[in-house]
Amino acid sequence: MAAPVRMSEPTVVEVALPGRNYSILIGRDQLLSLGQRVSTLRRGAKVAIITDETVARHYLGAAQTALAVAGVDATCITVPAGEGSKSFTVLEEVCDKVIAARIERGDLIVALGGGVVGDLAGFAAAIVRRGVDYVQVPTTLLAQVDSSIGGKTAIDSRHGKNLIGAFHQPALVVADTAVLDSLPRREFCAGYAEIVKYGLMADAGLFSWLESSWPDILSGGAARERAIAACCRMKAAIVAQDERETGQRALLNLGHTFGHAIEAAAGFSGALLHGEAVSVGMTLAFAFSAKRNLLSTADAERVKRHLAAVGLPTDMGCVQENRPSADRLVSLMMQDKKVRRGKLTLILARGIGHSFMETEVDAGEVREFLKEKLSEP
Repeated sequence: MAAPVRMSEPTVVEVALPGRNYSILIGRDQLLSLGQRVSTLRRGAKVAIITDETVARHYLGAAQTALAVAGVDATCITVPAGEGSKSFTVLEEVCDKVIAARIERGDLIVALGGGVVGDLAGFAAAIVRRGVDYVQVPTTLLAQVDSSIGGKTAIDSRHGKNLIGAFHQPALVVADTAVLDSLPRREFCAGYAEIVKYGLMADAGLFSWLESSWPDILSGGAARERAIAACCRMKAAIVAQDERETGQRALLNLGHTFGHAIEAAAGFSGALLHGEAVSVGMTLAFAFSAKRNLLSTADAERVKRHLAAVGLPTDMGCVQENRPSADRLVSLMMQDKKVRRGKLTLILARGIGHSFMETEVDAGEVREFLKEKLSEP
């Protein structure tokens, strides 16, 4: 019999949902415990690992070994890397392969990858056999602090991002912080934008700490796990209170209504990563809030200054090629899931750490604001 895997104890964050509690495990080398975790969670279950080509080269072998050591039978399904895999075509292929592998309702799907894989695999899990449980193993910073938690699963439509999906909570999240060491700096910084979001949204103290601690987070120091755990605790608390995004959970979309429109205008391509679009979106949300005299220009500039210091884009120059018009961006924003009876809903702020949901925002006001921003050098 193989010796048990030894590693440091993870930080554990619980997501408390009625009858469906699950744990987020945060720490280095947690991927090595995947087999033990899966076996404990669902004894005798088979597993379908869904991953992408890039992640497979780095971590699929380790995941398969961990499962094999624990006696878990696993099938691997690999998709192309990138946002393009969040499509009907790839979803159909994944579902067919999961069914062909004879994954039953009592088995598990493992989402091994970043936000794209997590969204795609989670949606497949939600619809195959009317629902199969799944485990999130996020391999990017963005996925570890945000998209792997809370059960939002989706693919994209030609009309916009994440418009076709379902709420389907994972049964477990295993966030191995060691895998972040291999991320390119640009992708890590894109994930960092989501960490900043939590501070801007509801924790001014966190944002102040980030202003001085971001170099340690990027370099892999002790601040990294502290930041990840802080974000996971905040999201877990929000999801427990508002699973289906009927109220407080919408605040997690700070910067995303602007950001998703910019991302769609860029063609969901590698030219602009999701976190980069969110960075621009948060800058715009704070600038729009300042324009409405909800907060000081100094606060809006402070947000922009910090994001720029990390190396994140903060203006429309990020889509210099095929730069969209204000009309095009507003049209894309009108496909946002928070639109109600033709009126925009935006997450705005009354200060750093004090965001709120503003409903029935006039599209014309937003259009004029974007025209000003698009004319800036």
